[in-house]
Amino acid sequence: MRNLLFVLALLACGSALAGGVHKIVFHVDENDARRMNLVLNNAANVNKYYQNKGEEAQIEIVAYGPGLMMLNAKKSPVKDRILSFGQNFDNIGFRACANTMKKMKKKTGKDVPLIKGTTIVPSGVIHLVQRQEEGWSYVRP
Repeated sequence: MRNLLFVLALLACGSALAGGVHKIVFHVDENDARRMNLVLNNAANVNKYYQNKGEEAQIEIVAYGPGLMMLNAKKSPVKDRILSFGQNFDNIGFRACANTMKKMKKKTGKDVPLIKGTTIVPSGVIHLVQRQEEGWSYVRP
């Protein structure tokens, strides 16, 4: 029984490092420039940490609710930083919640323009749940 528990513990630890890649997902649900910058700082620092160790990291930043303003091409307070990330990091991606976009469009009558390189996911919360079920490390700064 002890051996079985040990093997299960090893498998659980290994799931977050599938294929030798650290997988980290961050979430933003507040329209707060300080929080958005904190998430970007965290993502860059995590990336640098693993790079310095010679290890790979795959990072996603998921925005939904009021946090979707982070990815709004016209209103984002961190647009320049996100564009810079797009030019400098091929392993950091941005995800926008389609549910939030739909609600915003209904309220304003206009589509939400997204920053170049943003990927739309059906639901930000469900995307976070799925990533955690796939073994990704979840961070909410």
